[in-house]
Amino acid sequence: MLGIGSIVWGVQDLPRAITFWTQALNYQLRDEPDDDWAVLVPREGHGVQLALKLVTSQKAKRHHLDLYAGDQAAEVERLLALGAGQVDWRYEPGADYVVLADPDGNRFCVVQKGE
Repeated sequence: MLGIGSIVWGVQDLPRAITFWTQALNYQLRDEPDDDWAVLVPREGHGVQLALKLVTSQKAKRHHLDLYAGDQAAEVERLLALGAGQVDWRYEPGADYVVLADPDGNRFCVVQKGE
């Protein structure tokens, strides 16, 4: 049986990505980062690790995270203050998500978690 061990996220500025994602997800570095690689893990409890890989490609990335939030509006504001950017997106009626981009331009969604 397979399980997700790590999500690998391509970034163009590794130190900036480490700062953003550790604060956004309340994660920490697992080990001292290499010049082109860092692994982030939850500060408390268990969860999927996020590996950050330095890339040089300007091509659009075909990955994204769905981050579930109990208070979506508050989380969106917090992430914007950390350096996330707003994305011009055509939302369908009743959409329960907001599309943002991390400082490298990688898109992710903040989803309002159900009851």
